[in-house]
Amino acid sequence: QAQLVESGGGLVQVGGSLRLSCTASARTFTTSTMAWFREGPGKEREFVAAVDWSGGTTQYADSVKGRFTLYKDNSNNTVYLQMNALTPGDTAAYYCAARYGTYIADIPLQYENWGRGTQVTVSL
Repeated sequence: QAQLVESGGGLVQVGGSLRLSCTASARTFTTSTMAWFREGPGKEREFVAAVDWSGGTTQYADSVKGRFTLYKDNSNNTVYLQMNALTPGDTAAYYCAARYGTYIADIPLQYENWGRGTQVTVSL
């Protein structure tokens, strides 16, 4: 099972920014669709964004479009989720996920590999 290591969560005020990182093995990074999901208090895990193996195609949830940017850094096998204009509604545990292949899925069950998660808290 692939190992995904997340970092970058923390506490930020409304309107602030954070950048999450997810580092994978080279094999996973070059053969998988990489995604971020989040799980807010009392909520189900929901899709945030994903990028295909080539880095050429990205997909975002409507709730984060225009505020979040997902991109790959091939030099260090890491995907980054740049989060701007954060709101209290973005407060959640954020999870990195990977699925083999090029299809960009937005359902958690379609991802085989998961990180342990990193907490993002947006305060008023």
